Amino acid sequence: MKAIRRFTVRTVLPESIAPLSRLARNLRWSWDRPTEELFAELNPQAWEAVHGDPVRLLGSLTREEIQQIAADAPTVRRIEELDADLDRYLTEDRWYQLTQPADAPRSIAYFSAEYGITSVLPQYSGGLGILAGDHLKSASDLGVPVVGVGLFYQHGYFKQSLSRDAWQQETYPVLDPDGMPLTLLREEDGTPVRVGVPLPDGRCLSAHVWRADVGRVPLLLLDSDIPDNDDHARSVTDRLYGGGGDHRLQQELLLGMGGVRALRAFCRLTGAPEPDVYHCNEGHAGFAGIERVAELMDPARGAGVLTWEEALTAVRCSTVFTTHTPVPAGIDRFERAQIEHFFEAGLAPSVPTREILALGAEDYPGGDPGKFNMAVMGLRLAQRANGVAKLHGTVSRQMFQGLWPGFDTDEVPIGSITNGVHVTTWIDPRIAELALDPHGSDLDRAARWRQIYAVDDARLWAVRRRLREELVADVRTRLRASWKARGAADAELAWTDAVLDPDVLTIGFARRVPTYKRLTLMLRDPQRLKRLLLDRHRPVQLVVAGKSHPADEQGKRLIQDLVRFTDDPEVRHRIVFLPNYDIAMARTLFPGCDVWLNNPLRPLEACGTSGMKAALNGGLNLSVLDGWWDEMYDGQNGWAIPTADDGADPDERDDIEAAALYELIENHVAPRFYGETAEGSDPADDGVPHQWLAMVKHTLATLGPRVSAKRMLEDYVRELYLPAARSGREAAADDHAAARATSRWVRRVREAWPHVTVEHVDAEGVELEPQIGDELTVHAYVSLGALGPEDVQAEIGYGRVSDSDHIHERRHACLVPAEDLGGGRHRFTGSVTIDRSGPFGYTVRLLPHHPAVADRAELGLVANA
Repeated sequence: MKAIRRFTVRTVLPESIAPLSRLARNLRWSWDRPTEELFAELNPQAWEAVHGDPVRLLGSLTREEIQQIAADAPTVRRIEELDADLDRYLTEDRWYQLTQPADAPRSIAYFSAEYGITSVLPQYSGGLGILAGDHLKSASDLGVPVVGVGLFYQHGYFKQSLSRDAWQQETYPVLDPDGMPLTLLREEDGTPVRVGVPLPDGRCLSAHVWRADVGRVPLLLLDSDIPDNDDHARSVTDRLYGGGGDHRLQQELLLGMGGVRALRAFCRLTGAPEPDVYHCNEGHAGFAGIERVAELMDPARGAGVLTWEEALTAVRCSTVFTTHTPVPAGIDRFERAQIEHFFEAGLAPSVPTREILALGAEDYPGGDPGKFNMAVMGLRLAQRANGVAKLHGTVSRQMFQGLWPGFDTDEVPIGSITNGVHVTTWIDPRIAELALDPHGSDLDRAARWRQIYAVDDARLWAVRRRLREELVADVRTRLRASWKARGAADAELAWTDAVLDPDVLTIGFARRVPTYKRLTLMLRDPQRLKRLLLDRHRPVQLVVAGKSHPADEQGKRLIQDLVRFTDDPEVRHRIVFLPNYDIAMARTLFPGCDVWLNNPLRPLEACGTSGMKAALNGGLNLSVLDGWWDEMYDGQNGWAIPTADDGADPDERDDIEAAALYELIENHVAPRFYGETAEGSDPADDGVPHQWLAMVKHTLATLGPRVSAKRMLEDYVRELYLPAARSGREAAADDHAAARATSRWVRRVREAWPHVTVEHVDAEGVELEPQIGDELTVHAYVSLGALGPEDVQAEIGYGRVSDSDHIHERRHACLVPAEDLGGGRHRFTGSVTIDRSGPFGYTVRLLPHHPAVADRAELGLVANA
């Protein structure tokens, strides 16, 4: 029998334990162990049945159980203490309030298409969402005033299971927001806040706004499944990354434009300050910039209305854009005509559609003029942009170099801030007890982590074994459930009780399954892998998990190939594949693995934070030098898998790298784990692998503070949020006087630049045989046309030159105006000291110069000699 209507009955708690409701609805419980333990102990069986969801737990309690809790004085005191602790956490000054200047941003809007905060709020698919969730959690811990903006997906991403023949199957359970740690944002009269964006054919896409409290950080999630919408509009927020074409575009329009409108309503109703900075986490939210431009161009502003150029200038100043993909295929692109169709429907009536189309145009060599590129729009709408690891910053500058023609790749204005992970979420409390000094200052995190060096090896080894033991138990439970879902009977599954061994070297591999991550590289030589798994003296066991996008048939085939190997009775006790990888599984998997494997195609991993979570728990990384590992591997915190030469064909490359992987495991990783040294067995001979544990301690002490998302947030605050807030405020002051003046200057410079040239360069001071220490004086004769010397920066670029005269190890020095030659012609002069031997060269160039320009390449204009 199917219900014709459903509703959620709220639990009414006695006053003595009423704070339980607040503790359940603030998601801080998901990383505050005492609060989580409280809920788990209220009713352990119910806690397990609701999969660790406090809201559902409270909803499952009977009146008698509630009365028993309220009558238990120790439990009531515990609830009161935790509620008081939450109060202190939400109100006390933290790192941001204690360290940042008075002009630090009062509010930072953070837009992301997905958020991985806890498994009870399944609004994430993979690394991007987990990163966004860790961003919010760490902002809360540090007191950074972030407000998150996203979408509420009625079916989340998907739940993964396997068919009997090992094919991935997807199901999409309906999520009930009323039964989740969410509250509906309401107007003062109690009606739900509604935001909307117009659609073609006179339709409207409306949404309610759910609020989740992530500690101190409010997260606003827009939900289109409301009665105001027609059936098509109601389904816009049905699935994360669901559908394509118009469906996906409408999701991103609602996230960006609707998200800004939801922010405005939130600030109006709560008194929160309007954001000083807008951070777009990937291109999905790029339309937020268009909405902000439309606000400034709205005729309702009267005398304060801005032109397109003025509004764009103002918006760019306070916008930060983070790109997460190292491959063009990972970027959302729509048909240009599709974008035109939607904006002609009145999405931003005051904004010229041609200007919007130009923002996303691939008008560079190799681009497709028929496409609208969301990442390109994101970069053009933001004055500050970054990749998510040092290597990814390099790759991003190469990918998008076409937007800044005339500049060398390393000058493209895309920086990098390496991702981090939220330590308290991902570290097991037993490792935290050993590794983190509880009395240490959060202002010196590196010192806190050095506590691990004082821990006795035997104690550390015992904790690591216990974590491995718990992983083995969890794997057996999950594997049996997976096989039953595949159609197996209980009588066939006795073997699952002996899967894995808590005393065997355990390697983990869990992530999304696009082809570049090479899930099946380990299967390149199946017989050699079998020998590693079944080695009598130094066996290895593997725990593998991951989801493939529902539309990625190739990724599903990779999963099928791997699962068929794991089904082999000869090895199934040593290698397992666990379906439906999520946060709940990860919190056991990361601490329980000794080694974390990562073997993507270099350099296609933007950052890859899974190995960071393993490192927090004393796991050693075995990885290709890509993403974060490329900059943090030091030879003592794990192993680097060598990569094949760029010239190798794909099959040869995979053969070479798989062979290197097998060799590392067999001859380096396994011997050290089992206590063997180059001279034989470990000299201590006490059953404790001291050299292995030395690597574990080094990993915890050195990587712990570096992979922390708190470090990441501090980098964002110093390098991006503070400068963006300052330039944004300056641009907006006095009714955007600076933005208006800057836009006029930009237009004047762009119009005049075709006539700006370096006509002639003279040099003096270098003899026929120059030596280190000689001074080179350069005179550049330039024509500036309608511009003046104050509008440009003239500079000399110098350094070592290659056989093709390309300058390497380049430095720059400014040339100063020395003489007005009339007719727009000027002489600039400057000197440099020759500080290196060998082939040396120099050149001169002109760049636009203005105090409001954040980077010399920002306008994409340069005149080279």
